[in-house]
Amino acid sequence: MSRLTNILMGIIGTGLMMVFVLGLSHSISTGFAGFWGGFPFMCIAIFVIALALYNLWEDAVKKD
Repeated sequence: MSRLTNILMGIIGTGLMMVFVLGLSHSISTGFAGFWGGFPFMCIAIFVIALALYNLWEDAVKKD
């Protein structure tokens, strides 16, 4: 695939993953668990999103 296609598909895929994980984190934090019950999951979710964004940058955006 071309570089532009890799970047666009990576942004779409990473964006969908981010929406799902952040929505799940929000649901856990505002539900029965409360903020402090959902806080560990929120920290893990932020770390995983950071890893996904770094992987997108390294694989699709960064020039060789």
